Amino acid sequence: MATANTGQKIPATVITGFLGAGKTSLIRHLLQSAGGRKLALIINEFGDLGVDGDILKACGDENCTEEDIVELANGCICCTVADDFLPTMEALLARPDRPDHIVIETSGLALPKPLVQAFNWPEIRTQVTVDGVIAVVDGPAVADGLFATDPAAVQRQRQADDNLDHESPLEELFEDQLACADMVVLNKGDLLDDSHFGSVSEIILGQTRPAVRLIRATHGVVDPQVLLGLGAGAEDDLANRPSHHDSDPDHDHDDFESFVVELAAIAEPGALIARLEPVIAAHNILRVKGFAAVDGKPMRLFLPGGGARVNHYYDRELEPGEARQTRLVVIGETGLDQAAIRAALAD
Repeated sequence: MATANTGQKIPATVITGFLGAGKTSLIRHLLQSAGGRKLALIINEFGDLGVDGDILKACGDENCTEEDIVELANGCICCTVADDFLPTMEALLARPDRPDHIVIETSGLALPKPLVQAFNWPEIRTQVTVDGVIAVVDGPAVADGLFATDPAAVQRQRQADDNLDHESPLEELFEDQLACADMVVLNKGDLLDDSHFGSVSEIILGQTRPAVRLIRATHGVVDPQVLLGLGAGAEDDLANRPSHHDSDPDHDHDDFESFVVELAAIAEPGALIARLEPVIAAHNILRVKGFAAVDGKPMRLFLPGGGARVNHYYDRELEPGEARQTRLVVIGETGLDQAAIRAALAD
């Protein structure tokens, strides 16, 4: 069993990946099988509903209590390093019961390299090292070309604009996350046959450094002994982690927006899914995720939607006095017709 960190640098693992890839599932499994390590989590939720933090806090594992989970919901972590991330790290390091390992879940829109660079700040560098950057990839989505929301629409837009000679933001994001990774977890591997696994692996390995290991996973289940202890020292290896934004320190994510939809309790899950899926397709929504209360059920329904696929399962019992309602965060490219989406989901 691991003992408290005393004096040596605390290892930190950065977990990145596109929307719906399965980062939270991977972290939840990590918490449940941490082997005695005391973990601290920093979660960068994109949008106004802290879904991921709520899921992980419900885990109830002694290796990571509710006090060990910090949510940063003021914007993409790579754009708010000085305002949010550094003060959070300093607060963790000032605690008398310092963690054995820090796990950072970035939003699906985050560029990993600016975050890794932040570990070279004097306040952090002497106390923490980046043990590894883990990129979680949605295998079936990559097989379908869906790491870009609508590849055909992106290509049409590119061809129509004579001044546009760069890749789409979503493609750049995917490439940046792979280029910075020390390990890639190809998630939802059970949904890929051998042929598709081979083609997806070729795409991924074409964007990673030679020594980067690719692991196939289902539901984010990976042995913590594999994920933790990579010893990458990524903050000292930035030159070998190229980014499309190396010459653009003032990058932002104005191409995306999110909003919350609040509804009453639902009669049954199938009816909500039947409403969600056509709305996602009609409005090119990147992701819908959230919670719902189901009439007659004492459990909370969790919807970790990714793209056109809306999964659901009951994740915990509703607490006494907890509101029986449905709250969903909708994430998409700027210009979503919020009124139409709200009206369609309320029908």
